[in-house]
Amino acid sequence: MSSSIIAGSLSAAVGIAPALPPIRECGDSVAYRFLLAMGSRGGYRQAMLVDTHCHLDPHYFPEGALAVMDRASAVGVSGFVVIGVGADLAPARFAADLAARHPSRVRASVGIHPHDATSLNEHSLQELTTLAQRPQVAFVGEIGLDYHYDHSPRAQQHETFRRLVQLARVVRKPIVVHTREAREDTLAILEEEGARDVGGIIHCFSEDRSFATRALDLGFYLSFSGIVTFKKSLDIQDVATWAPAERIRVETDAPYLAPMPYRGKPCEPAMVVHTARKVAELRGISEAELAVQTTKNARTLLGDSAFAVG
Repeated sequence: MSSSIIAGSLSAAVGIAPALPPIRECGDSVAYRFLLAMGSRGGYRQAMLVDTHCHLDPHYFPEGALAVMDRASAVGVSGFVVIGVGADLAPARFAADLAARHPSRVRASVGIHPHDATSLNEHSLQELTTLAQRPQVAFVGEIGLDYHYDHSPRAQQHETFRRLVQLARVVRKPIVVHTREAREDTLAILEEEGARDVGGIIHCFSEDRSFATRALDLGFYLSFSGIVTFKKSLDIQDVATWAPAERIRVETDAPYLAPMPYRGKPCEPAMVVHTARKVAELRGISEAELAVQTTKNARTLLGDSAFAVG
């Protein structure tokens, strides 16, 4: 991708117009000038963001994860939780290896998505256990239940979800939860399988206060995606306004769920600035305050110096 195209896409992603003529220099110069632009509008130059949940597999981003992360870093996104799930374990291996190569920027999560619940067997469970024990693999997930598509039989979704919560407890890693149209069963399994022992994140939070209260009681964080920017997402916006500051996070779920004004288009981590902006607006705080709080929350859950910013 040419630097002029990168410049245009970054301008769109953060909602600013370039103050300078078209840029023809190398990518590093592009990044530097966009950081200046963000700083001039009171953006994230000093308070960096973490994209709590993104998929950067090569089939989503053929140009490579580093190019995607660099575009995001140019607009103030300092850390990435890269999710490794798929019909096989190739995405899990990819995420774990990416985190190992870039420990200051990336943490990985490995698991089996409920769509692929039937793929769990003793061999894949053993490999997931091994991957989950790597130091830069911070989470088990995304795991959970999806009754909207029902790509896997619900009984198999339940069994796989339970076994992977058990795995998380064995390796002492928090969980990234996917739940769609399955709120009661999701909460019941988390409660019955002792998920409170490890906690985790409700990814792409799409429920209401009653669900949020039970999830918070289990020790989970609430992560808001681009859906919070959608006009009709009133319950989600209510929770984003009300939730305890120390328990919220922001994410893209790239390449899915692009925030407004890019709904329906491919999403990438740079766009998390729009989600953060909306959550800050709902909470009546500055974008910088929101960035500081959510990055602190990300690092607190990880229990180390991940995503440290100067």
